[in-house]
Amino acid sequence: MDGIVTRRSVIGAMAAGAVVLPHLAWSAPATIELKTAGGRAVSVSHWQPKGRHRGIILFSHGAASAPWKYERLIQPWADRGWEVFAPLHVDSTDHPDTKAFPGLKSWAARVEDMRLLSEKLARGDYVAAGHSYGGLTALTLGGAAAVVPEGVAGPLADPRARSVLAFSPPPPLPGLISAEGYAALKVPALIQTGTMDLWPAAPPGPDAWRGHLAAFDAAPAGRDRYALVLEGVDHYFGGAICRPELPGPPQLAQLAQASALSLRFLDAFQRRDPAARRALDAARADAGVVVLQSK
Repeated sequence: MDGIVTRRSVIGAMAAGAVVLPHLAWSAPATIELKTAGGRAVSVSHWQPKGRHRGIILFSHGAASAPWKYERLIQPWADRGWEVFAPLHVDSTDHPDTKAFPGLKSWAARVEDMRLLSEKLARGDYVAAGHSYGGLTALTLGGAAAVVPEGVAGPLADPRARSVLAFSPPPPLPGLISAEGYAALKVPALIQTGTMDLWPAAPPGPDAWRGHLAAFDAAPAGRDRYALVLEGVDHYFGGAICRPELPGPPQLAQLAQASALSLRFLDAFQRRDPAARRALDAARADAGVVVLQSK
């Protein structure tokens, strides 16, 4: 992507591979077709909640990936009562028009996609969630001051986004977002990474993963920010999310830990459950295989 640092080129740390795989058999989200004001078709995967409806999550996938490649992350939310909508962004290798949106044109389209879902499907307050490039998308909906793309009217924040789940969002990227931009995040957020979630542009060393926590590190104290660091976890949980074609093994136990803490966060801040907030805070730890910090 022109003008942005990537894991393979500029957004490569956020980019999924070019291999296109079929849907995982154990989950079958429905598909909703929407159109933007300009007539662009947006295909949205829809996970129905089980049991009591707890709220709505709008999920943004990683660059070049697709919603169905996150079923192991999304299905537990739906099983717990959260309704999930996830658009197929134009930068996906599964999208038929991906070549028509090079560089930052995909950023403009992502903003448009999420605004469309907020308007047509959210029905009030919602959780903004995402992974990698989608993590940045979610944080921006929550108030992080990313660059407003050409042709899009700002601001990019959505007042309907009450909280954020950001899995391995990128570090500050020239031309897209700065540390100061991340500090502008306005809503409670859980920001996840792992000790093998290495950012290629970072200086080599044991903390090369740390840039993924920029939105946590930049936040002033008292802003309900949580940082989740999982020992040995890489950018894709071993292919459990985003890039199922990876040889693995998938880091399913670690993904289950992240899922459980994300559900506790959702109850604490989206449903405003004091008991869940106490339980989340009780899980904080400064060392070990699961590090959970707050500020």
